[in-house]
Amino acid sequence: MTQYVAFLRGVNVGGINIKMADLKQTFVDLGFDGVRTILASGNVAFESSRTGRAKLKKDIESALNQAFGYEAWIVLVDIATVQRIIDDYPFDPEHEGWHPYVLLSSDDAVLDDLLEMKSELDGDVEQIAAGDGVLYWEVERGQTLQSPFGKRTGNKRYKSATTTRNLRTLLKVVR
Repeated sequence: MTQYVAFLRGVNVGGINIKMADLKQTFVDLGFDGVRTILASGNVAFESSRTGRAKLKKDIESALNQAFGYEAWIVLVDIATVQRIIDDYPFDPEHEGWHPYVLLSSDDAVLDDLLEMKSELDGDVEQIAAGDGVLYWEVERGQTLQSPFGKRTGNKRYKSATTTRNLRTLLKVVR
């Protein structure tokens, strides 16, 4: 059995409201074991013996679409990778007045495209760094949606391949 986490994009924001009990049941109905939701922002930990991560991702997205009537996108990561992402966070996670974020992606080309912004960013407001399958992002509190990187990640072309989580959320996922 492999332990996975499905990070759903855009749940309980922007009009896509899903009760965590219903979300959990959808994963149970897919035949997964040990299903638990973490917070109300679309984080689902589960176990599966199925192989083929791409097919697993597609099956989950299809089930979410059917159950909740929206175009669902997830980033699917095994729990060991989530721990490594946390361990590799390159900035001070306790930086007073700043948010420690991780942008997860199912498409390395998207990460490469977003990383091209690095030299354009004002380090007094935000900074990014490349990770293995993620971008690490530190941004001044209150600037998340107004910062250049925050605005860029909201671009429609990135929605199907990315989702952002606070480092503290990831810590709750692995506990």
